[in-house]
Parts: sequence; C-alpha cells; structure tokens
Amino acid sequence: MPAKRNNRDSHGLFTLGEPVTGWTVTTALPVTYEVTFTPGVLSPANPALAAAGAFPGRRLVVVEATVHELYGDRLRAYFEARGLAYELCVLPAHEQVKTMDSVFRVAEAMERFGLARRGEPVIAMGGGVLMDVVGLACSLYRRSTPFVRVPTTLIGLVDAGVGAKTGVNFGSHKNRLGTYHPAAATLLDPAFLATLDPRHLSNGLAEILKIALIKDRRLFDLLERHGEELIAQRFQGPTPAAEVLVRAVHGMLQELQPNLWEHRLERSMDYGHSFSPTVEMRALPELLHGEAVCVDMALTTVLAQRRGLVEPGERDRILALMRRLGLPVWHPLMEPETLGEALTDTVRHRDGRQRLPLPVGIGGGCFADDLTASELAASADELRELSCATR
Repeated sequence: MPAKRNNRDSHGLFTLGEPVTGWTVTTALPVTYEVTFTPGVLSPANPALAAAGAFPGRRLVVVEATVHELYGDRLRAYFEARGLAYELCVLPAHEQVKTMDSVFRVAEAMERFGLARRGEPVIAMGGGVLMDVVGLACSLYRRSTPFVRVPTTLIGLVDAGVGAKTGVNFGSHKNRLGTYHPAAATLLDPAFLATLDPRHLSNGLAEILKIALIKDRRLFDLLERHGEELIAQRFQGPTPAAEVLVRAVHGMLQELQPNLWEHRLERSMDYGHSFSPTVEMRALPELLHGEAVCVDMALTTVLAQRRGLVEPGERDRILALMRRLGLPVWHPLMEPETLGEALTDTVRHRDGRQRLPLPVGIGGGCFADDLTASELAASADELRELSCATR
C-alpha cells in the first residue's frame, strides 16, 4: 500500500492524515518604530507628543521626579491645551532604585489608570533609568503595552532612548532582568539638555564618544574640536551640536537595526560595556553609567595600543579628550580581581566567548576572543600610570 501522507494547510501546518504528534511553528514579528528629532515637544502648538503612537485617547505619563519639578507645569499645560485626559505618575529613577519594585510601581499606576491594552500608549519622560523601567513594565503588562519615550538626558537621547532593550538591575548585576520591547515612538528634543548639569552632559558624551571611537572618525574630530563648548553651551549654542547628536543617533541605530534582538553577539555597541557593568555596580553611587563606560574605553584603548591596533599618539589623543570632556580615565576598582570577575561575567553574557570590541585606530573596531588575565592586568597597570602622569 502507498504510504499515507500529511498535507500542509494554507498556514503551513500539517493537516491530519497519519496521527500528528509534533509541530514546528514558524512566524515573524514585524517591528517598526520611529525615532524623531522633535524640537519644542512640550509646546502646545506641537501635536507630536499627543499623536505619538497614532492612538487617540487618554495618556498615562510616567515622569522622573526631577523632570517633574522642572517641567511638570509645562507638561500639564500641554495636555490641557490639547484637550487630552491624562494622569501623571511621578517616579524617582536612578541606578539604586532600578529594580523590579519600580517596575511594579509603574504596573500599579497602569492598573489604577485602567489602561486600555493597545489604544493608550504610556509616555515615559525622563532619563535612561526611567525609560528602562517603564519599558519593562509595559512589556510585561498584558504581555505587551505600547509606550512612547521622551528622553530628557543626553545619555537617554543618544543611547537608552533609541534601542529596543528594557531592563532593571538584579542583585549585584546591571540590567540582568529585561526584555526587548521597543517604544512605538521616541521623541528627541535637545532643549531638555539646557537644564542638565555639566556632569550629566559629560556622562552622555561618553556614549557619543563610544560611537566616535569604534565607527565614526568625523564624530571624534567634532568632539575633539568642540566638546568643551558643547558642555558649556549645553548643546544649545552655535557649535555643531545638531551634527554631533544626529551622527550619534544615526550611528547607534545603524548598528542596532540589523541585529535588534541580539541574535549576533558580536556587537560594536558593546564597546565600553565589557568591564563597566561590574565596575559601575560595585562603585555605586560614585560612578554614573557613562563614567564607568569611559573607564572601560580607556582600558581597552590601552589594551588595543599594546596590541598594535592603536598608535601611541592616538591613545594619548583619546585619553586627553576623555579628560577634556570631564570624564574619568581610571578608577581604583580597575584592579585584576575585579576586572577578571567582570570578564568572566561578560563571557557568560556573550554565550561563552569574550567577543571583546577593541578600537582599531580612531573610528574603527574589531573583536577579540583571546584576552588573558596577564594582558588585562598589564593594561590596567599601564592605564593607572598614564592617569597618574597626567594629573
């Protein structure tokens, strides 16, 4: 007798013939989200915030506590002028409260608000910590709730606000719990930078410098020529602030878009993030995120120079620019035991390999898998000597 066959239906699943005891389900999730420079986002004449996510209806706005002090009145005036019903949830947001407790506070606010499942996107207004917390809460609430990001810090504008990741700290580990849940829209308004203090501007410039060092020589040159002015003018003056911001956001999205879910673990945007997560968490609250990233980049710059990937003169230019941008190039935690533990954790995070991004000159990069403990210790010693010699 001829064998009986199972046929596929229009959805690709087998129709019944012989008994079926196993299935393979294949599907794809289309992802589209908008990242847009939107000057005057809180101007009542600007419809962008009200229209973000393309849903009519009410709005729950989760706003970071300091941002609420500075912009709360303007935020209320905006929604009242636009005739939108709204509610504000004011949330403290910094690394020490970047935990599931903060996520639960947002979820409770969503529940009290009676949030519709798809038609009322939550607005997250604040820095990177606030947007990560709200993004994680939205990814969990009814398994997927849309949200809109309005970053108010430089690090939020060029880094935390433009990707797909959410996350909170767990135990002693940075961003150990998280999801991929891109915002429906991110509205970038550099005017918020006018109220940042110099340290937080420097903090964000570390992430811009990351992009410059690993992939954009022109961006490095702009920072080298205008970095101090950008800080002094809070990105509001006649210096090429717009080009710096656009190049930073474009460079970040260019790297993220083809690998949004991180199926490929060689990621150039991991530059500066191999040792910094451990150092940052152990140094809390002393180091800001960008400061820890900069110390990591200083270390790997020295490491790359010792391997012949960076010229000594280029190394010196890089370290000098870090200092001029108000960033640290050294921290006492950069010692062999902590760095070794940091590398071990990074190897686990990168699926058993180092996949260590290193600069090649200024504006290029490569990946290493062969870093040894002795090479790491020698590079840290050299960086400490260089940092002491230039104080």
